Amino acid sequence: MKPYTVGLTGGIGSGKSAVAELFAKLGVAVVDSDEIAHELTRPGGAAIAPIRRAFGSGVIDADGALDRAGMRKLAFGDAAAKKKLEAILHPLIREESARRSERADSAYAILVVPLLVEGGIDRSRCARVLVVDCTEAQQIERAMRRSGLSESEVRDILAAQATREQRLALADDVIDNSGAPEALDRQISRLHGKYLTFAAKSKTTS
Repeated sequence: MKPYTVGLTGGIGSGKSAVAELFAKLGVAVVDSDEIAHELTRPGGAAIAPIRRAFGSGVIDADGALDRAGMRKLAFGDAAAKKKLEAILHPLIREESARRSERADSAYAILVVPLLVEGGIDRSRCARVLVVDCTEAQQIERAMRRSGLSESEVRDILAAQATREQRLALADDVIDNSGAPEALDRQISRLHGKYLTFAAKSKTTS
């Protein structure tokens, strides 16, 4: 049976991974769609053959994995290419996410979807939407530090994502990640208690 699922999202550099890790430490099953995308696009991954057919061998590196930097450049410069890539990846990611969510052995599951708001929120996939929020300046600084991207590259990614206001407007719950790391623990502990209650209630009503 599909567990009670919380969709976790946030813009680049907002701290989704840190939040997901803290939920995992509490014993919550975390299904990360980015992780699944990496698996699908590594050598021998299920998305490699259709990507090669759609874009040619130029976007596949010498090891047989997706050349992520090359593909990012292509997709950001060409809306049709971006659409084509999404049409290949999204159904595969969704399928594997659903499979992993169903196998979750915790009271509820966290489904990490960076572009949850942009893709349209499917309430059959997640009962609640949890947004990790911080200032745009913090997003830029953290993304540059973590990924080695330039400021202009990070700003391009930000421009292609939902705005902070759009995400917050659709959030059921918000984690403020603009402060010290220890402030996260308190917020996650409170939400964990809340989600355990919701998950128990959903079992009795389903």
